Amino acid sequence: MRMMGSLKAILKKLFGRIKNERLRLNILQAIPFWLASLVTGLFAVAYTRLFTLAEEGTAFVYHRASWILFMFTPLCFLIAWWLVKKFSPYARGSGIPQVMAAIELANPRQISKVDKLLGIRIIFVKMTSSLIMVLGGGIVGREGPTVQIAGSIFRKINAALPEWWPKISKKNMIMTGAAAGLAAAFNTPLGGIVFAVEELTKTHINYFKTAIFTAVIISGLTAQALLGPYLYLGYPDVNNLSPYIFTAVALVAVISGLAGSIMSKMMLYILKWKSKFRFNYQHIIYLLACALIIVSAGIFINQNALGSGKSLMTSVLFSSHKYSPWYLPILRAGGLIITFTTGAAGGVFAPSLSAGASVGSMMAGLMHLSATNSNIIILAGMVGFLTGVTRSPFTCAILVLEMTDRHNVIFHLMLAAMFASLVSRIIDKHSFYDHLKFQLLHELKDKEKEEGPAAIANE
Repeated sequence: MRMMGSLKAILKKLFGRIKNERLRLNILQAIPFWLASLVTGLFAVAYTRLFTLAEEGTAFVYHRASWILFMFTPLCFLIAWWLVKKFSPYARGSGIPQVMAAIELANPRQISKVDKLLGIRIIFVKMTSSLIMVLGGGIVGREGPTVQIAGSIFRKINAALPEWWPKISKKNMIMTGAAAGLAAAFNTPLGGIVFAVEELTKTHINYFKTAIFTAVIISGLTAQALLGPYLYLGYPDVNNLSPYIFTAVALVAVISGLAGSIMSKMMLYILKWKSKFRFNYQHIIYLLACALIIVSAGIFINQNALGSGKSLMTSVLFSSHKYSPWYLPILRAGGLIITFTTGAAGGVFAPSLSAGASVGSMMAGLMHLSATNSNIIILAGMVGFLTGVTRSPFTCAILVLEMTDRHNVIFHLMLAAMFASLVSRIIDKHSFYDHLKFQLLHELKDKEKEEGPAAIANE
């Protein structure tokens, strides 16, 4: 208590010297964003390195003694699911729907529900569960989890502010955290900003534009300082494109957009069916079956059936192996369906991008395209598939643009996003994340009715 009192006195004395009241208020309100952004960047770096080590561990086992995966993968799937079920049920899945639900619930009456979606326990369960999943060869990504981790960091720092500190909107704090998380995860600052505006909020950006810009810059610079100014994918060659390639881009965007939407619909159907499970043994049987299917596909069909899919994307973009077999998109999308519906933690961003890359690579082979034309088709497939899942065309186009630093094809990527966004509405009017957000909101409401507001508040 003495330390807190001394800190309070020092801060008041320090900022009391600033005569301009408006300036003093702005600085005090900015400090929590700066601190949270720095912590987010550090967590994103640690998570990225651990995720890479986990994928390398899977590859090591695969090449040395692949048969071990028949025992190791089911064990990993089981442990990852158990951690979520036992310690933090709302750490399951991607993390982006949880952040979207938290933003919608960010008001004084619903704050106990927000604390169930974003918190310290969420951070560690999310990281641990998803790392175990990818270590076992699960098709998961770290980007969605990083968004929920960042939202939790921003939420907790906001909640820890003393009473005398100028009030900061809980909703804006969470939205800013999500943008900073995505920017640090992919090293895509513009993508983080567009994601916050397009996916997370309908509020006009003027209300929190400074907070988002500073958070994205600080978290991104922190990640770059420790990881280097890397590109998520690199610099694919997309020069000397054929004049007719726009037609192929539109065609691949339509196919990949429909594929992403259909995959999302299938995941929702399976999750709805699984919600009827009443006993743990049902979940365990499902987990083990999923793990064995993933391992069998990876060992007996194609190694690219395992993991987040980043190695697949780099392979088709930067090697001579441009053309994927017809069954690879099925393996990637099917593997993502199987992995995500286990109930463990793990995102869908990178796996969706890799599924889209496999669609583009397969189509490039069918059309016998040159290397550079194949690359733009692969990028279009990535944008289209992810747009089919998220229904955020601008975010998807900007993310892939920043991952590759290929500004000369920005119109190609935007065209792919537009076509994918239009055709995906044939399958469903709402995005995959919207459906999961609605489910979370109903789940929290039902739990409140069953246990009573006091029970939830005391958890």
